[in-house]
Amino acid sequence: MKYSLLLAAFLSASSLVAQTPSAPQTIGNFDKINSLETQVSGIDTKVSSVETQVSGIDTKVTSVEEKLASIESDMANMKTSKKPVKEAEETLSEGSDVLISVTGQGVAPMDTSSPAQAYALAKRAATADAYRLIAEKVKGVRIDGQDLIKNMMVKRSTVRTSVQAMVRNANVVETTFKEGLCEVEMEIVLSHAQFAH
Repeated sequence: MKYSLLLAAFLSASSLVAQTPSAPQTIGNFDKINSLETQVSGIDTKVSSVETQVSGIDTKVTSVEEKLASIESDMANMKTSKKPVKEAEETLSEGSDVLISVTGQGVAPMDTSSPAQAYALAKRAATADAYRLIAEKVKGVRIDGQDLIKNMMVKRSTVRTSVQAMVRNANVVETTFKEGLCEVEMEIVLSHAQFAH
């Protein structure tokens, strides 16, 4: 009986020893699970980082799309408005009149005998300047230029402008004289009938 108890104790001890090596496998499995959880957590962090980057790229794409739409809108506006945005010149057509308004300037000479003479001479110069400006607008300006070049350097440059026109029925609207400068505002009304013949 002693032997059978010893045999039973030995068998139970051997069964315990036989089960002991399988326990580290279970602990090893927990280590593997923890390792996998750490890897999954790292992947989640990377996915979150990629999502943040994609969100930033989406914002940039939206900004670029808005700029592109603005540029396309500007280009469409440029195509539709072929005329420059500056003030349009009136053209002389039958049945309509064109008003031309200019401001001529003249300066009184230094060697005048009285303030009245200075005013009269400055006014005459301003009136002549206003007539010239009207003639330039109606008929245009002839420009002659000449350059003298020696040793690849400009020695003399000459530009001459000239206007030749007959101005009639110009009206002086306002004359101002201040500190030796006279300004004459002049206007003329052109009609198609004046140029028809």
